[in-house]
Amino acid sequence: MTSAVTKSPAFKFIIAGVLIVGAISWLAISGQRDTKSYYVTIAELNALGSKAYTRNLRVAGNVKPGTIERNGPNADFTLIEQGRTLHVDYVGSEPPPDTFKDDAQALAIGTFGRDGTFHATQLQAKCASKYAPAKPGAAPLATPRHFRPRSPKPKA
Repeated sequence: MTSAVTKSPAFKFIIAGVLIVGAISWLAISGQRDTKSYYVTIAELNALGSKAYTRNLRVAGNVKPGTIERNGPNADFTLIEQGRTLHVDYVGSEPPPDTFKDDAQALAIGTFGRDGTFHATQLQAKCASKYAPAKPGAAPLATPRHFRPRSPKPKA
C-alpha cells in the first residue's frame, strides 16, 4: 500500500535533491576539518601534549644554522624560536624554496610525531638578509642611476 504521493515524480526529485545536498554538505564539512591547520609556537606545541599528535599544525621559527640536510627534494633541519628547538623532517611534493637557508624565517605545515619530530608536507621561507632591518649607521643602499635629487627651487 503505497500512496499516490510517494509514487509521484516530484516526490522522488525532492528526495533525490535532499540526499544530494546532504552528501555535498557532509563532504564539505569533513574536507574542511581535515585541511584546517592550527598555528602554534614551538613552546605551545610542546604544551599541547597528546592533542599535538592528532592535528594539522603550522609552526614557525628561524632555521638553525648548520642543521639543513637536503635529501633530493626533501630536507631535515631544526627550527629555533626563543631558545626552543624543533627538529623538522620535510617530505613534500616540491623541493624547499630557494629562500630556505640558514637563519631564514620558515613556516612548516604538517603533523607532530610521537618521536618528537615535526613531519612537514609544506614549507615556506623568507630570505633572512632581505627582510633584516638595516643596522644603525650602515651606508644606504646604492641609488638608481636615473635618480637625481632635486635642487631647491630659486626664490623669485
